[in-house]
Amino acid sequence: MEPGELPGAALARELHEELGIDVAVPAGPPMQQIHADAFDMQIWLIESWTGTPVNVALDEHDAIAWFQEDELGELRLAHHSYLAMFTEALAVR
Repeated sequence: MEPGELPGAALARELHEELGIDVAVPAGPPMQQIHADAFDMQIWLIESWTGTPVNVALDEHDAIAWFQEDELGELRLAHHSYLAMFTEALAVR
């Protein structure tokens, strides 16, 4: 987050900068929050956007793609906690 930036606004900005899509700033609280030693993460479910997601930040991401829930276990994720986090977030949905 930038200084003075609210978390939902940071999410919208980052999605534009990294995926090239535009989303409305979330009005409500995140659907999940994760606090770990190395990071704090807030998770929102974004179901609509404008634009086509592409890997705009090539220096930050290997690739982007769509996956079915049953394919998550096959992915090489950036952090070991992400699989459980994604599974839990999808269960809430």
